[in-house]
Amino acid sequence: MSDWIQVTPPRVDLVNGAMEGATRHYVKSYADLEGIFEDVAAFEARRAAAADEVAYEVDEYRSSDNAGDLAFGTSRVYPGLVGREFNMTRGHVHVRGDRAELYYCLSGHGVLLLQEPGGAAQVVELYPGTAAYVPPFALHRSVNVGHVPLVTLFCYPSDSGQDYDVVFGAHGMRLLVVRDPSGGWTVAENPAYVPPT
Repeated sequence: MSDWIQVTPPRVDLVNGAMEGATRHYVKSYADLEGIFEDVAAFEARRAAAADEVAYEVDEYRSSDNAGDLAFGTSRVYPGLVGREFNMTRGHVHVRGDRAELYYCLSGHGVLLLQEPGGAAQVVELYPGTAAYVPPFALHRSVNVGHVPLVTLFCYPSDSGQDYDVVFGAHGMRLLVVRDPSGGWTVAENPAYVPPT
């Protein structure tokens, strides 16, 4: 078959999640994360002190955007707090909403925050070896509640697309993942949340 896709297998470092042979790598620093944390003053202070500090980064491998193909990669969310909230990804929903996703925790301690279109939310605690399923139409974001990088392997249909504006326009997700008084984590309602239309 002349149109057969030639795949060079990427290699994943199971310690730090770096993917050799990724077709895409992107980094989000605090300079890129305006509008995702509840405490605006705490975010501005963090950004002023460390605008270029990396909050999270992603390596991805995809051979095409065709229906039936898969994209996969690794995400590394670094530890830290902004106000009472833990470091997290921006969060998104798939443009083709009926596409699901799978996360597998390689290292660290985190939470996968899921929210269905009607607003019902669920948290899946992530430890090494945890596989977490993101159902179709679910908004989702990863949150690092530990002291070392949260490293996950993910896989989803290549034609899914990501819509970050839904989460941004709603002022986040309905639940926040925050530090509790004992030093662990808990969830709290997001007072700024506006249900997406």
